[in-house]
Amino acid sequence: MIKKFGILFLFGVVGIYLILASCDNIIENAAKDRTYWNLKDVPKNKVGLVLGTSNRLVGGGSNPYYTNRIKATLELYKAGKIDYVLVSGDNSTQYYNEPTVFKKDLVQGGIPSEKIYLDYAGFRTLDSMVRAKYIFGLDSVTIISQKFHNERAIYLAEQKGLFAIGYNADGISLNQGLKVQIREYFARVKVFIDLALNTQPKFFGDKIEIK
Repeated sequence: MIKKFGILFLFGVVGIYLILASCDNIIENAAKDRTYWNLKDVPKNKVGLVLGTSNRLVGGGSNPYYTNRIKATLELYKAGKIDYVLVSGDNSTQYYNEPTVFKKDLVQGGIPSEKIYLDYAGFRTLDSMVRAKYIFGLDSVTIISQKFHNERAIYLAEQKGLFAIGYNADGISLNQGLKVQIREYFARVKVFIDLALNTQPKFFGDKIEIK
């Protein structure tokens, strides 16, 4: 009985590994040659879509994922690689508003307020991609986030009819970001579950033209 349980457990572990590896491989290959580290190599796009995250860590310190996305967005705009910024993030409560915080720091960094548009209903990456196309009317976009996030976003965008490239914001060391990296593997599996179930954004709303 114990031996049989051990075999079943081993098959289960192998099965989970194969699922995680397969989903990771599909998304990574789909985004191959579509994310950029070098600013000079990034093609011009009308809009840069920066994906939201909290500006603070749970312990209260500055979140390097946030700080690096701000830095990358400012680099793109000042280099003339984008004309507008769309900030897509979570605004689920009156005490938590990612887009507004992003806008404040982007304006302080030198981007005119009128060049920044806010998507308050970007609760998930899927929501951000679908809303970029159907609410903000975009056919092409430069996504701004860390490389692993950009890859997943590019794959989702492609599945939803939005052409996307990514500009990679700096990440953090593997030791510091291990929990995020592990979570990303499962997030990539969730991508295929959402696509199979045709999961829709939490909110749609009126169309907003970026001009």
